[in-house]
Amino acid sequence: MSKPYQKPAADEPAWWFIVSAGELLLSPTDNRPPHGQLDQLPLPDLNDYKVVFIGELRERNCYLVMADFGDAEFAALGDFHSLREVLVQQDDDMFAMAARAKQIADYLQTHRFCGRCGARMQAVDWELAMHCHSCQHRCYPRISPCIIVAIRKGRKVLLARGKRHPEGLFSVLAGFVEAGETLEQTLAREVMEEAGIEIKNHRYVASQSWPFPHSLMIGYTAEWRSGELRLDPFELEQGDWFDIDQLPRIPLPGTIAYKLIMQLKAEIDQEK
Repeated sequence: MSKPYQKPAADEPAWWFIVSAGELLLSPTDNRPPHGQLDQLPLPDLNDYKVVFIGELRERNCYLVMADFGDAEFAALGDFHSLREVLVQQDDDMFAMAARAKQIADYLQTHRFCGRCGARMQAVDWELAMHCHSCQHRCYPRISPCIIVAIRKGRKVLLARGKRHPEGLFSVLAGFVEAGETLEQTLAREVMEEAGIEIKNHRYVASQSWPFPHSLMIGYTAEWRSGELRLDPFELEQGDWFDIDQLPRIPLPGTIAYKLIMQLKAEIDQEK
């Protein structure tokens, strides 16, 4: 990646990922981040804001603009929304870049001071990092790996409701990787802790950046090996084995949870 704090040219067509308090500004016309030349968009003077180059999307540079909380200077371009609005569009590349923008914004806001000595940190101009010139401590954007797994038992799929899920929504099991663990160890531990069962034949399917706030979801499918379902009441409110053709409300298309459930459905349908 080129220098993160390079200045965008006034006549450069670009994507503008404007983030305020964890929300992303979306255009009311297409529900996407604004796109266009700096000198042709109703943007405020960006010299008053932190602007970070975050990559390219469809042969156009992408810039993060860190807006203030309740900032009305961008009102002519649209309104601020949760990144879940981008997820609904099922545009994986757009969501990935929006996720990157939000995670970098969170990182810059939470690393203004050194976690080792407390001194103010400075942005490194040639890479995305914050550096403490007092004790030489350097920090990079945090990523928290998390496994997510869809488990089948014959024609049935294990789905559960976490306490943070919207009413009526069931999803697959997930959990954070602990220090020193392998992904395989996390799979076995999380499934046992949350559901009381053992699994076999786990297979990696895909991964997804999940900026709520800085997770990387690593997706698997697996099969039930043994054990009776015993849900962890501190993590889950409901859960059961559901027939693949009689599923409750599940996560929206575009989420890795939906992709894993559909992967199992395709496998089960092939066995008919």
